[in-house]
This record gives sequence, structure tokens and C-alpha cells, in this order.
Amino acid sequence: MNCNTEKNNKVYVYGEIVSEAQFSHEVYGEGFYEFYVKVMRLSGQADILPVTVSERIMTEDMKPGGTICALGQFRSYNKLEGGKSRLMLTVFVRELLDEQPGKNPNSVVLSGYICKPPVYRTTPFNREIADLLIAVNRSYNKSDYIPAIAWGRNARFVRNLSVGDKVALSGRIQSREYQKKQPDESFVTMTAYEVSVSKLAAFDDDSEFDIDEEFDLYSVSRVYENNE
Repeated sequence: MNCNTEKNNKVYVYGEIVSEAQFSHEVYGEGFYEFYVKVMRLSGQADILPVTVSERIMTEDMKPGGTICALGQFRSYNKLEGGKSRLMLTVFVRELLDEQPGKNPNSVVLSGYICKPPVYRTTPFNREIADLLIAVNRSYNKSDYIPAIAWGRNARFVRNLSVGDKVALSGRIQSREYQKKQPDESFVTMTAYEVSVSKLAAFDDDSEFDIDEEFDLYSVSRVYENNE
């Protein structure tokens, strides 16, 4: 798939728009709007993802019940809520497509640096999981901080990585609800967004690598694919 996005952060999504567009922000006179898109998984479940689109490429069809097929980037920004800074994530659309280029309606490819020690754990059913946070460089000396979750042997591999290690990964963006405890002991349902990793590679040097074509990481060392 060809697009004009930076090669270290590529996203493709295809799904149904399920909310009205709301004004998000303005940059140099250009307005941006955010809405939510339902993207189906192969399992039949769905991820509800936030999508940000410039007013310059918005169409009349971008309303609930319509569909969007787009290429872009998975970006982060900080938002103040209740006096605290919260990491927000969104699919930032760079290019609209007329048709779906592949069978997978939700795919993401990232390369960057581990910026927090990975957290490895096992579930009560003995399934291995590792959480990691990737700093992905962007133009103008900015970075996006993307949470990701690895499973099985990917998780075992990730637990041995360190802050500053260079990695590349592919997978899908998933939404996940969780319960957050409030000061009054009540619980509020929140939604987290993260990359569910399917392939992962670590790089032992600072050499450039090419992930332009379908995340071909087999030309580099230490590649793991989740097939569990």
C-alpha cells in the first residue's frame, strides 16, 4: 500500500462511522474534526476507534451510518482532565481511499523506541502478556507515544527489551473498556486504545530499515510473529 505518510507510522482503517463529527482543534487556520469509527475484527467483534480528519478532506458522507476508508497515522496528544494530563490517542487521517486495498480493515505499522520498561505478566489462565510504550518520531521534533500489548512468545521477547531499544511492530489498533476507581469508591467505565501486536522486531544498531511494503521485517534480525 502506498501513501504519503511517514514510513515509521502507518495506519489503514476501514469501517462504519458511528458518531457525529465534533470540532477538535485548529492549526494555522485549518480545522480538524473527530468522530468514532466501528472497525470489525475477524472474530466478529468490533473496535470503536477515534478518527481525526481535516476539514479540507471531509466529505458529506462523513456522518453516522457512512463509511470511511483511509490511510494515516496513530497519534497521541496530552489533554487536561480534572487537573491531570491524560494521554489521548487518535487515528489521524492523511489520505482517503476509494476502495479497500486489502482484506484487513485495521492495520498499523510502527517503528520507534521503547520509552518505559516493559511490563510482563501472566493471566489466571497462564497466558503471557507484555505492555510496552513506544515513542514514534514525527516531523518538527515531535513524538507520538503509543501503548502496545504483546502476547505469547512476543511477550516473552518484549520482557527482555530495555528503554531506548529500537523496535518495529505491526498489528491492529484495538479499543478496550476497563473500570476506573473514583475518589468516592465508585467505578467509571473508561476506554483504552492500544496496538495489539502481531509481528515484532528489535534492531541492534541505528541503521535505517524499510517497512514500506507490507511490514517486511524478515530482512532484519530477531523477528517474532504472534501465532498463538
